[in-house]
Amino acid sequence: MKLRKLLSGLLVAAMVGSMVLAGCGNSAGDTASTSTENKGNTEGTKNSAESADKIIIFQSKVEITDQLEALAKEYEGETGVEVEVWGTTGDDYFPQLKTKLANNQGPTIFSLAPGSESEQLSAYLEDLSGLSFVGNIMEGMTDEINDTVVGIPYTMEGFGIVYNKSAIDLTAISDTESFIEMMKSAKEDGSTGFGLSQESYFLIGHILNTPFALQDDPEGFMDRVVSGEQTITDVTEFQELAKLFTAVKDYSYNPLEVNYDSACGNLATGKVFSIHQGNWAAGMFADYDMAFEMGLAALPLAGNDKLAVSVPTAWYVNSQAADAEKQAGKDFLEWLYTSESGTKYLMDEFGFIPVVEGMTNDNLDVLSQDVMAYAKAGNTIVWATNHYPAGIVDVYLVPVLEEFFTTDMSEEALLEGIQNAFVEAGK
Repeated sequence: MKLRKLLSGLLVAAMVGSMVLAGCGNSAGDTASTSTENKGNTEGTKNSAESADKIIIFQSKVEITDQLEALAKEYEGETGVEVEVWGTTGDDYFPQLKTKLANNQGPTIFSLAPGSESEQLSAYLEDLSGLSFVGNIMEGMTDEINDTVVGIPYTMEGFGIVYNKSAIDLTAISDTESFIEMMKSAKEDGSTGFGLSQESYFLIGHILNTPFALQDDPEGFMDRVVSGEQTITDVTEFQELAKLFTAVKDYSYNPLEVNYDSACGNLATGKVFSIHQGNWAAGMFADYDMAFEMGLAALPLAGNDKLAVSVPTAWYVNSQAADAEKQAGKDFLEWLYTSESGTKYLMDEFGFIPVVEGMTNDNLDVLSQDVMAYAKAGNTIVWATNHYPAGIVDVYLVPVLEEFFTTDMSEEALLEGIQNAFVEAGK
């Protein structure tokens, strides 16, 4: 695995909400194979080669389904090229995509998480280096495999501590010890300082990112953990995480009994001062009349002051499609990122923060504004989560945390369980 330096020197930041676009594929007969005149080369489209008159987009982001359908109609109206949008649930997306690609029934355009997912499907990823706007994408945000641009980022996301600014003074919290002290004081006052929720990534997947990301070579370190060459039980950052989990057990509610909606609701109503979440949670607070200002800050584990920020999803073009279809897919991406209509959808309808110089979005929620501030300042750590062994969070890690929060499991046993989970998942 190759862990990219996704965020060094970034000038722009994150997205509003969780933008993991994916979808559903077409049957062999769905994809047009006849080459036609390139219809409607729009602003920014520099190709003059022939392209197909229909493309398929495979996606699973239900939050923007209606907007994407509207975009497809607008694109056809401007260019004459039909865009068929297919969707499926997030859990089913990746297996379905792999099957369709392997059976030569893949879509024209699809989305993946840069890292393990795109590396697994590298044989199906077209070279996108020639797109006119690639040179204007912010540093480190394209997905590159073997020094070739294969993925165009949608936006960015960041996660850490979503907190009540009226209840928590960040200037008094600089490390694990001071954060736990805040939790202890909150409980003594009849409140809850920090909480997690039962969903797999919200219980362990995201928060475990920090100790990995704080290593000098996160991917190399993870590789050694998976191979059994490296143990985490004697590594400071993991020991600090174990202490934090103990503090959750001692001073917070049992996260196995609280779901994502309830955790966000508890924060919005002042019952909990902070939760471990990302800027995608902003939409969860829209229905609350909140009496305080909310913020997003770094998890101060072992003195960390950097937010975990990355590109969650990128566009890819199917390299195994017919040449005319591939060209049509590239033309669509050109239109999406360079035309007035396309960028309107990216910024206003999808609510993305721009990834290309020249784009602007003045309507970001407060959490995304904080992600932007961290990214502009260069105060970011990578998403080591993108390089977890496949299936590790749900299958191997969650049972360890379930045992920890329901028994008297020690911190050392917890770390040994996490260690074993990586070894088993990597086999």
